[in-house]
Amino acid sequence: MFFENTLLDLVARAFILGGLALTWIVLLIRVNGLRSLSKMTNFDFVMTIALGSLLAGAAQASRWEPFGQATAAMAALFFVQWASSRLRKDSDVAETIMQNEPVFLFKDGKFCEAALDKTRVAKSDVIAKMREANCLSLDDAYAVVLETTGDVSVLHGGKAEDRVLDGVRSV
Repeated sequence: MFFENTLLDLVARAFILGGLALTWIVLLIRVNGLRSLSKMTNFDFVMTIALGSLLAGAAQASRWEPFGQATAAMAALFFVQWASSRLRKDSDVAETIMQNEPVFLFKDGKFCEAALDKTRVAKSDVIAKMREANCLSLDDAYAVVLETTGDVSVLHGGKAEDRVLDGVRSV
């Protein structure tokens, strides 16, 4: 692709194509915004993983066509993410279809057994998240929420306002 010498060509492709693809991703992030690599939704998380895969494919391309296809796919991912976020913002129906609801795993001093079963989260994992949040007693925790992204939030230090828990469901 660049040199007759195989080793030199491999190294040149890795540096040149990898650098070009990474620069392309940075440009797309600048255009689309920092939200592109957030974990706000399932789609955002999947996009981050897909971008990594496409970057690897672009850096390993042995011809210009696969490199061009990978960079075009990167642009398509950013476009689909932009379009889906606009759709979610403008439509409650789209929001409901595209987004999971956060779920209580622990509330008011009690584990939510049905939610733990349904979400396949172990009590030990919830307790570990409490320790991570510096919650020193189960009585100190008001709630533990499995967020839409798969993150776990520990609310402690007093009763939470209703609007902080808006949209969190009990199972």
